[in-house]
Amino acid sequence: MLPSGPSTMPADDDISLIHNIYWKELSLLVYVWIGFLIVQIIKEYLQTCSVMYWIVNSLQIPIAASVTVFEAICLYKGRRVIASKGKEITNWKIYQILFYCSCGIIAGMVGGLLGLGGGFILGPLFLELGIPPQVASATSTFSMAFSSSMSVVQYYLLNRFPIPYAAYFVLVATIAAFTGQHVVRKIIAVLGRASIIIFILALTIFISAISLGGVGIADMVEKLEDEEYMGFENLCKLS
Repeated sequence: MLPSGPSTMPADDDISLIHNIYWKELSLLVYVWIGFLIVQIIKEYLQTCSVMYWIVNSLQIPIAASVTVFEAICLYKGRRVIASKGKEITNWKIYQILFYCSCGIIAGMVGGLLGLGGGFILGPLFLELGIPPQVASATSTFSMAFSSSMSVVQYYLLNRFPIPYAAYFVLVATIAAFTGQHVVRKIIAVLGRASIIIFILALTIFISAISLGGVGIADMVEKLEDEEYMGFENLCKLS
């Protein structure tokens, strides 16, 4: 969510990259990023399931809640606009704020439990908000970059980061991202419809769901044949 700028601002084409960054909103994201990172690093040096472990772990709640409540109040009072929708003032109702916050929580849980990117939920959510497909795709990807980069820094500081593997995947992902962006841009230019991004997103979600289900079923069948234990492990079991 981006604040509305003054009416004296030049046209979008004349705005430089530096002036196009909303530093206040970016600082809020950095605040959450640093706070979560510090909590995760400190937690690694505490005894699992000790009192101090849970106290430190629970500090993530007020960090996230403080920013969420602040932005929710701004949206409720109409202090925010969705930049991609022009200068239309955003006055959300309480039930809308609760619904979208719940979707964000679900996206985080899906990303953490299943290893999927939260963009699979945030992407359709942004489209439902009326955000253009290009902006929705870029925003969901940008949001996932924060959680991913946090894990990268955390594991690097704990000497658990396989640099050769990471470098390989970064190279492959970068090439794939630029290639996909170029191909989609060409398709949009030919068809004249940005809605192709929606179909690509839906197809990706469908393939991911089928693949995840197939892998899960195959793994379950293999464990059943080997008579392995399939219950939950002890959360407080020391590794």
